Formats: sequence, C-alpha cells, structure tokens
Amino acid sequence: MTFDTVVVGALGVNCCILGCEETRQAVVVDPGDEVERVLAQVEQRGYRVAAIINTHGHFDHVGGNADLKRKTGAPLAIHQADAAMLGRVAQVAAMYGLPGENSPEPDQFLAHGAELDWGSLKIRVIHTPGHTPGCCCLYLAEQQLLLSGDTLFADGVGRTDLPGGSHEQLVHSITERLFCLPDTTTVWPGHGPATTIGHEKQHNPYLD
Repeated sequence: MTFDTVVVGALGVNCCILGCEETRQAVVVDPGDEVERVLAQVEQRGYRVAAIINTHGHFDHVGGNADLKRKTGAPLAIHQADAAMLGRVAQVAAMYGLPGENSPEPDQFLAHGAELDWGSLKIRVIHTPGHTPGCCCLYLAEQQLLLSGDTLFADGVGRTDLPGGSHEQLVHSITERLFCLPDTTTVWPGHGPATTIGHEKQHNPYLD
C-alpha cells in the first residue's frame, strides 16, 4: 500500500490517497478542493481512482467531489446521515466567503463495521458521530492506520457547535470506538499533523 496526503482548500483539509500497488487502484478520501493537484499525485503513482470516500459532509471535505467524479467516474461513498449535506455545498461555502460546487449524490452509503476492499486495501468503516451525525473514520488494520476525518485531531477533537454536532456523542465515539485500537495506530486527521492513538489517550486535553 502507498499513502499520500495533499493539503487542499482554504481550510487546509488533508485529502488522503490510499493506493494498491498491485491493482494500481487508488481511493481518494475527502477531496475538498484542488482536484487537479490530487489527480496529479494519483497519476504520479500510475494509479486510477477507484473510489471517492467522504469522512463527513462538511463543504471543505466534499467540495471537490463533483470535479473528481466528472474526471474519473469513480463511485462516491458517504454515511447516509450526512448525505443531505452534499446538495448544500455551494450555499454553505458562500457563508464563509468561498466558492463551492454541490456534490453529486452518493453511489453507496458507508455503514459502521463495513469492510471495503480494493485490491490489497482493506478498509473498515467506524461510524463516529459527534462532529456530524454521519462522521466516519477509516481503519486499515494491517497498516495500523486510521483516517479520523474531523473526529479526532492531534491534541484536539472536532468542533460540535455546528448543526448536528454533539460533544457527548463525540467523546463517546472517540473513547468507545477509537481508543480500543492499538496504541501504535497512526492517526491522520482531517486537518493538521498526524498523531497516534496512544498519544491521544495520554495527552488529549479534551478527553480528560
């Protein structure tokens, strides 16, 4: 497996690219913006985009869905609880003074515990509501890698003051569904630097 990140958009989203070296398939997670840069990284690896996954429905994470889907034809997946947000990308982005394009509807819904396979990529969906009702993390057990979206950050957690947010749910999601993973698991959040499950258990000030 290969793993690349491209920081995209005005809010600095970590768009993650998971690649299978055998099948040359790539899964793009949270293409929030700057699709040309994302595709350049995919093409540099010699891959084709096999799937687009959104960890949640906020505009900064889904803003490039339409462009990437147009250019690749790849199917789009998101949790059903956040699917309605895809049709409001332009409206919400404008509230922040930013351009935006509404996303197409998803081709499939993510579900807690689902196992997604693309070649050697084995991804388990972990539903972690709190930041949004449909927030999901993606876990690759063999690589001990977690893509946590905006659920868990290095020394931080996702904000819960936006519509659909719940701090109580968020803390429960992290402590019950993420902190059971191995301490050595690398966590790549939706924004900012990587961390580990072990570090966040010991040092995250929002989870005392």
